[in-house]
Amino acid sequence: MTRTLVIGNKNYSSWSLRAWLALKLGRVEFEEARIALDQPQTRSEILARSPSGKVPCLIDGPLVVWDSLAICETANERYVAGTLWPADADARARARAVSAEMHSGFTALRTHMPMDIRSHRPERGATALQRADVAADVARIQSIWADCLARSSGPLLFGSFTIADAFYAPVATRFRTYGVALSPVLSAYCDAVLALPAMRQWVEAAQAETEVIDY
Repeated sequence: MTRTLVIGNKNYSSWSLRAWLALKLGRVEFEEARIALDQPQTRSEILARSPSGKVPCLIDGPLVVWDSLAICETANERYVAGTLWPADADARARARAVSAEMHSGFTALRTHMPMDIRSHRPERGATALQRADVAADVARIQSIWADCLARSSGPLLFGSFTIADAFYAPVATRFRTYGVALSPVLSAYCDAVLALPAMRQWVEAAQAETEVIDY
C-alpha cells in the first residue's frame, strides 16, 4: 500500500476529518500517518510530507495532494467512479456549492468554536453565540442544512453520503461540543452524521488521544 493520508490530531483537526471521512466512506484503501499538532517538531514533520506544511495531505505514489477539498475530488475522480457526489447534476452542483462555502468561509465559527470532540463547553458556546459574526455563521449553516434536507428528505444532506456531509461533519461535532440548539430536523441530521460507522471510529480515536491544545 503506497496510498497514505497524513492527518493531525483527531480531536482537533477538522480538515483532516473531512478528507479521512470521505476516503473511509468511499471505501478507499489507505494508510494513516498521524502527526500531533502544536508540537515543536510538528511543522518539520508535516513539511517532510506536505509541501503546504499543513494537514491533511494525500500521498499516492508520486502524487501528492495537500488540500482537503482537492483530496476529496481526487478520491471521487480516481478511486470511486464519481460516487462521492450526487448522481443528479443539479444536486451535484448544490453539493459542490455548499462544500465550497464551508471550505472558504465560516471564519468566526472556526475561531470561536474550534473542533474539540472530547469537550463539552455549552457556556463557551453561549458566549460565542453572543457575537454577531458567530451567530450569522451558525444561522447560515442551519439554513444550508435545512434547504438540503428539505430537498433530499435526508437522512444526510443529499440523501446518501456525499463530500458535502464530510465537509459539515466537523460542524456536527462543534454543535454538540458547544451546545448549539437545533431544530428536530437538524438535530436528526447531526445524529445521522455522528452515527456513521466511520465517524464513530474517528470519535472513539479522538477520545483516546491525550494531547491538549489550548485555544
